Amino acid sequence: MAMLKRGMKGAAVKRLQKQLKARGFDPGLVDGDFGGGTEAALIAFQLSEGLVSDGIAGPRSLAALELAKPADIWPDVLPGVSVQAVSQMFPFTPIGNIIENLPPVTTALSEYGLTDKPMVLMAMATIRAETESFKPVAEGLSRYNTSPRGHPFDLYDNRRDLGNRGAPDGERFRGRGYIQLTGRFNYQRYSEQLGLGQGLIDNPELASDPLIAGRLLAAFLKDKEVQVKRALLEGDLRHARRLVNGGSHGLDRFSDAFRRGESVIPDMMT
Repeated sequence: MAMLKRGMKGAAVKRLQKQLKARGFDPGLVDGDFGGGTEAALIAFQLSEGLVSDGIAGPRSLAALELAKPADIWPDVLPGVSVQAVSQMFPFTPIGNIIENLPPVTTALSEYGLTDKPMVLMAMATIRAETESFKPVAEGLSRYNTSPRGHPFDLYDNRRDLGNRGAPDGERFRGRGYIQLTGRFNYQRYSEQLGLGQGLIDNPELASDPLIAGRLLAAFLKDKEVQVKRALLEGDLRHARRLVNGGSHGLDRFSDAFRRGESVIPDMMT
C-alpha cells in the first residue's frame, strides 16, 4: 500500500507536491523532497477533505489527490469477518448469537462504507464493550441511571445533553441496540438519518431490531470515522472508545476484542 511521508524523496513525492499545488495548497518548492512545507500543505488538504490530518499521504489522501486508484484505498476486509473469526473476538459469547446477528452488522457496515480493517475492528470491539452477548439489547437499571428511591431511569429524565425533556424520556430513550443509542436527541437524529422519519421517536424499541440496530451502529461510527481513525492511528484505544461511549465503560472488553481482531481478521482476502 503506497504511503508518502516526511523525509521521503523522489518522483512520487514530486507528483504529490504538484497535485497539492494544483489544488491550491502550496508545498513550496516542487523538488521531490518531502519536507515541512509539503507536510503542512498536505495537512491543510486533509483537513479540507475531512481526512485524517496526519500529514501522511496514505491511500485515501492519494486517492483524493487522484494519485491512486480507488482499488488502492483500504481493502475491504468484510469477506474475512467470519463467524469463526468473530467468535475468537467474543470468547464468552454463544456462537448462535454471532451466527444470528453478524449478517445485519456486516450488511450495515458495507452500506456505510465501513469495510476497512480499522473501522471493522472498531465496530466489533464496540459491540463487545456494549453488549457482549452480540445481541441488540436494552439498557438495564444501574446506579448510573436510576436514583435509590427514584423510578426507572429517572437520572436520565432531565439530561439536557441527551435532549431529554423530563419523565418518561429517561426510560423511553434509554440505551438500546448494539451501540446503546441513548437520549431523545440521538433517537431523533438517527431516525431521520436512517430514513425512518419519526419511527424511533414513536417506537424506541425499534432500536433493538437487529437490522435497524446494525444500521444505527454503522451510522454512528460513520459520523465519527475521521476522529476514530486518528485515535487508532495513534494507538489510543481509550480515546477511540471515548469517542463512542463518552467514557471508558467497557474499555477492557473493547481493547481485548480489538487486539484479538487484529490477529484473526485478515488484512485482505487473497
